[in-house]
Amino acid sequence: MSETMRAVEIREAGGPEVLTPVDRPVPEPGHGQVVIRVAYAGVNRPDALQRAGLYAPPPDASDLPGLEASGEVVATGPGVTELSVGDTVCALLPGGGYAEYVATPAAHCLPVPTGLSLKEAACLPETYFTVWSNVFQRGALKAGERFLVHGGSSGIGTTAIQLAHVLGARVFATAGSDEKCRTCTDLGAERAINYRDEDFVEVIRAEGGADLILDMVGGSYLPRNVKALADDGRLVQIAFLQGPKIELNFAQLMMRRLTITGSTLRPQSDLAKARIAEVLRSEVWPLLDAGRVRPIMDQTFALADASTAHARMEASDHIGKIVLEVAGG
Repeated sequence: MSETMRAVEIREAGGPEVLTPVDRPVPEPGHGQVVIRVAYAGVNRPDALQRAGLYAPPPDASDLPGLEASGEVVATGPGVTELSVGDTVCALLPGGGYAEYVATPAAHCLPVPTGLSLKEAACLPETYFTVWSNVFQRGALKAGERFLVHGGSSGIGTTAIQLAHVLGARVFATAGSDEKCRTCTDLGAERAINYRDEDFVEVIRAEGGADLILDMVGGSYLPRNVKALADDGRLVQIAFLQGPKIELNFAQLMMRRLTITGSTLRPQSDLAKARIAEVLRSEVWPLLDAGRVRPIMDQTFALADASTAHARMEASDHIGKIVLEVAGG
């Protein structure tokens, strides 16, 4: 390895234009870590929040954006026994994915599923860690339950629809166009609701209400989600595109025994993320290996064009995951 690498940094808080190509030192692996030569890096909403100055990285993380990547292990730190130089992996990252090399805990790496390319594998970690931990662990979704996911054509949405459908839930989704709604139903949603034309509350209440809702919109959706829930239903909040503050009648939670919860992935401990990785390896990776679920791809951009990738994501024109090509493969 050379001593320096190409990377994209956040010059200052702002819009996509603040993403700037730079040269940085190649990271060295710490205890329990590996260094990966990045082939592709996934682009996610938390990257845009960090760029805008709204989501600071943890103190010990790289200041570079990028929370997932695929590539080849090129160095291992003390205490690493499960991976070797030359292994091909996809990995959840504490940050730093928008670069030619990145360091991450070995316990957060997973093998590239059978039949998937490195480009497709780069789309898996952030999304699958988020969906599994929030829908199936925190949200406790069970077969036969009615599940509503907002933003069904996003990376999170397309993953949640597929996993919930394969594991036996009745899946409903919202999306902003007829094309996006068709994508949702093609992936296993029983009903896709174009929120520009229909009220999702009315549609879901007519089905008996949702046992679980996964929401990343927030704002005005919060009280509407409460109305859309069945008695004893659960709402899991993972983002706030419309903001986190709104007036809410908590008497409804008491009278109907509702649960509102949520989480963010990045601030969780390395151990917590490693435990999620273990469950994904045993419960979800076999589904990927068998082709029963798959990443839905949108567009690929060169690393130097990260600003264009962010602009596309924030315009919400995409269906599925956006990736950056770093070294290819």
